[in-house]
Amino acid sequence: MKCKAILLAAGLAITAAAYVTAGTAAAMPQSHGATLAGVVIGPDDKPVANASVSYQSSGGSAPHAVRTDARGRFSIGKLRADNYDMRASSKGIFSEWEKNITLRPGQTKTMTLRLIYAKEMPKVTTPGKP
Repeated sequence: MKCKAILLAAGLAITAAAYVTAGTAAAMPQSHGATLAGVVIGPDDKPVANASVSYQSSGGSAPHAVRTDARGRFSIGKLRADNYDMRASSKGIFSEWEKNITLRPGQTKTMTLRLIYAKEMPKVTTPGKP
């Protein structure tokens, strides 16, 4: 009977320790996600309302899009620390891709995405093809 009492006491002590540890971990502040924010500017150098801002991890996973407000501003919060690619578009005009934007936990990066006409965009060439 004495062995059972010792084992029961040991079991209760382990359970209590696990409960206290779990409660402490839950009470610790969680790291806030990172934020990408900024403004979309049109070819006329004016902010573009309701432009689409597309973003994804640099590995190409989880593509998403948000819209700019009436002043051409956007904010994308609660992002994981990672590298991101993003671009903006409105009425058939696009910005160039901003690539490998590195975000750390809790960091806010501010971007200006400028829409340009297709004839102004640099041409991409494939090796071995003109």
